[in-house]
Amino acid sequence: MQVDEWADDGPGWHRADAIVRRVHAPTFPARDVFVDDHGAVADGATDCSEAIAAAIDTARRAGGGRVIFSAGTYRTGPIRLFSHINLHVAAEATVQFIPEPERYLPPVLTRWQGVEMMGYAPLINAHDAENVAITGAGTLDGGADNEHWWPWSGFEAYGWHAGITAQADDWEHLVELVRREVPPTERVMAPGRNLRPNFIEFYRCERVWVQGVRILRSPMWEIHPVLCTGVLVEDVHIDTHGPNNDGVDPECCTDVVIRRCRFDVGDDAIAIKAGREDDAERVGVPCRNVVVEDCTMTMKYGAFTIGSELTSGVQDVYVRNCTIGGPSLWYGLYIKTNAARGGYVENVYVDNVDVSELRRELLSCNFLRGRGWTGHGPRPYGTSGSPTSGSVGRGAPSTWPASRTVPSRTCRSPRVRSSRWQSPTRSRTSSA
Repeated sequence: MQVDEWADDGPGWHRADAIVRRVHAPTFPARDVFVDDHGAVADGATDCSEAIAAAIDTARRAGGGRVIFSAGTYRTGPIRLFSHINLHVAAEATVQFIPEPERYLPPVLTRWQGVEMMGYAPLINAHDAENVAITGAGTLDGGADNEHWWPWSGFEAYGWHAGITAQADDWEHLVELVRREVPPTERVMAPGRNLRPNFIEFYRCERVWVQGVRILRSPMWEIHPVLCTGVLVEDVHIDTHGPNNDGVDPECCTDVVIRRCRFDVGDDAIAIKAGREDDAERVGVPCRNVVVEDCTMTMKYGAFTIGSELTSGVQDVYVRNCTIGGPSLWYGLYIKTNAARGGYVENVYVDNVDVSELRRELLSCNFLRGRGWTGHGPRPYGTSGSPTSGSVGRGAPSTWPASRTVPSRTCRSPRVRSSRWQSPTRSRTSSA
């Protein structure tokens, strides 16, 4: 759908309101199961993995309910969630994940940078579940640091050194498996391969809720719903500065609401994704109907990012009433892909966003991201229908829009209306 067909409908914000009405917190049976009653010891030393699994199983067999972590620090391996389970972390509780890769086996079906594989289990994960949640005012600590998980990134700043296989090498192996059309369940990348797990991953789930928790020290991406419908992330504080530490990355999802969250992260705060290259073309599911509202982003790369895993396409994204900016934040709205990945972006609205400080552009479209540049790639891609309205930027760079594209592949129909751009020494108003 092109801009001119809907440019005068408000512009389209009634659609955002409709998404918010559809996406609401799931309800759970009035049943509380305490992990302490199943043998968990919150002393910061005892391995509580079996006790936590037993508590979840008790709730599951009874029809669902809250599985509660009370005060203290609980050490554990990966946690598997099921339908009608609400993992509740009380304000005084910390769930601390043991950073030993062998604990995150056997491998599970997951996605790594948009490609399906059998990899290390995400620290908290659910597959084919409905009405599933993580709530509370407590802390989830992934345990990653320059000695655990992060060195696999291949960056010396995060502990990599000669003798450690970097993720780029194992990524090449995964790409080769895709080229050979090896089925996802036979692309076994753990153990023995250094592709880090994401922190929280919901795979093919319906009615997902993450609320209130604080997330620290993630191995890689923080919250990663894949092929999900009805995702609500609210009042979450993500404070983790490792490599590839994206905040919330909905991938190939429908109806997603992210609100009242704070992002202090090591990569993109929010990155909307749609799979990558041949693998995404096989699955063919776009990401659509995403609302981001009342959030704060202070670092590091894109505040609101679309891509770079973009092959199946992204459409109908609404961002409003947010505050972004900081000395370490690069972009405001960042759209990225390349000729190999392809894809499309349609109907992106931004309204009432307060921008205090950016290192680079407020709006950047980069179609040369990563490798894959040909200039004449066969896969159509681009952006259309991406207006911003009513935005406020203070101290934003004067070169706020930037576009890096291949020949004949451009950003089409961007519009900026009723916006105010201010700097410490002057201000200007745009009525474009």
